[in-house]
Amino acid sequence: MTRAPGTHRRSRETVIADELVHFGVDRGVATITLDSPQNRNALSRRLVAELAERVERALGDPTVRVVLLTGAGPVFCSGADLKEQRAANAGGNTAASPTGVGGVAEILLRIWNAPKPFVCRVNGAARAGGLGLVAACDISVGVETASFAFSEVRIGVAPAIISVVTLPRLGVVKGMELMLTGEPFTAAEAVAYGLLNASAPAEELDASVGGYIEKLRRGGPKALAATKALVREVPGMPVAAAFEAMARRSAELFASEEALEGMSAFAERRDPRWV
Repeated sequence: MTRAPGTHRRSRETVIADELVHFGVDRGVATITLDSPQNRNALSRRLVAELAERVERALGDPTVRVVLLTGAGPVFCSGADLKEQRAANAGGNTAASPTGVGGVAEILLRIWNAPKPFVCRVNGAARAGGLGLVAACDISVGVETASFAFSEVRIGVAPAIISVVTLPRLGVVKGMELMLTGEPFTAAEAVAYGLLNASAPAEELDASVGGYIEKLRRGGPKALAATKALVREVPGMPVAAAFEAMARRSAELFASEEALEGMSAFAERRDPRWV
């Protein structure tokens, strides 16, 4: 099994000899690693099924505070498995694509709405559907040598599914340019465009990712979930309705046991004992 380099070792890991997506938990961090070198971590039906199961496992584990998504090898994710898609098309089975509803779309939705924060460690190049995984995560950090591209138009399709999560990060103007041209862009440009939060040299990537994870550990689990939800919800709400809804949510949070523990810990100058 190829292990992604880094400080977050996957303990309590059940290894299946030919699995394409690895899973492990260490100190409250669930690490999900794409490892399909034969097709550059492409989104085959099998990889998508395994990824969906690993995401659900992480969300269902009460010991998991943060989920880390990464890839093994020089590529993060090359997008759809075109060889598999061509075979499906040739057989008249266009419904077999893993990129639609119930496949990648469902995974992106689960990550987007998950109460636990997802951090993406982009270990290498990302294309097409791989950009959807990067954008769906709450914080994404890429190695500075990574390249990115919405390559769909160059094979005669459109980035339909991933537009749902990439456009909120990129905005309409830059999103239109990148999606229409299909031109590759660098990790530094991905940061400037809002697709990545940060980029780092290969030897500093794990430290950069680890820094974000340690900051997330300091937040209360319910507070993190509530914060993630409001960032998703508020921009699309009318202002008056947003103030009304957020006032109710704020009152509920301030009255919660988690908030009482957090405020007590602050007053006593100690770390909170989150439940």
